[in-house]
Amino acid sequence: MQFVEANGAKIPAIGLGTWELRGRTCARLVEQAVRLGYRHIDTAQAYDNEREVGEGLRASGIRRDEMFVTTKVWTTHFAPNDLERSVKESLAKLHLSEVDLLLLHWPNSRVPLAETLGALARVKQLGMARHIGVSNFTVALIEEAVAACPEPLVCDQVEYHPYLDQTKVKEGRIKSDRTLARIGQTHGKSAAQVCLRWLVQQNVAAIPRTSRIERLSENIDIFDFALSDDEMRLISRMGSSKGRLTDFGFAPKWD
Repeated sequence: MQFVEANGAKIPAIGLGTWELRGRTCARLVEQAVRLGYRHIDTAQAYDNEREVGEGLRASGIRRDEMFVTTKVWTTHFAPNDLERSVKESLAKLHLSEVDLLLLHWPNSRVPLAETLGALARVKQLGMARHIGVSNFTVALIEEAVAACPEPLVCDQVEYHPYLDQTKVKEGRIKSDRTLARIGQTHGKSAAQVCLRWLVQQNVAAIPRTSRIERLSENIDIFDFALSDDEMRLISRMGSSKGRLTDFGFAPKWD
């Protein structure tokens, strides 16, 4: 497994995104993903599936120190006392004593950012999170957050893929894209695998989402080939994706 390193965190380059996964489907996919070699699972309070993610991890039999688990605090819990309480609830649902990475899910202008970051840092200092960061922050907000936070921030988790305009990310869009398909044929890979490889070659940790177990193997099977410089540039020109600040990338959902 390849890793992305940032501010002391060593993050597996491919993770399983669990947005929209619920109930037994979620637990089953998490368990199968771990058995296939995934070592990075991403969830959030707003996904309403932390309990099922924890069930899948336990069912897999994996040792805790072999997994990297990320969850995110929802915006309604950004007041300092609410944030700490909500993180304790998340840990109880996950059946974990700490998460590897705890993120603020979205900016919330109704709560002073410095207060929220102070609470986030305190949660880390209390041992409930090994690393902390943010999600969906603008570059300006990132700069403000880095300056105000008492602890190092590891990442800004954002949606990032060859299409900057999110309205273009339609079901099946990547599978049918001729550029990605043509590059994939060269390497014996699918268009989806080419897109994921494009992310990890930029030192970005990718978190593809899927609700199908058969897709799990495809999404993680991207470490036995490399895109050329020309191929990387060609894919980058598919959208104006340069300049986005990220250590994580959300790839589109391929089902």
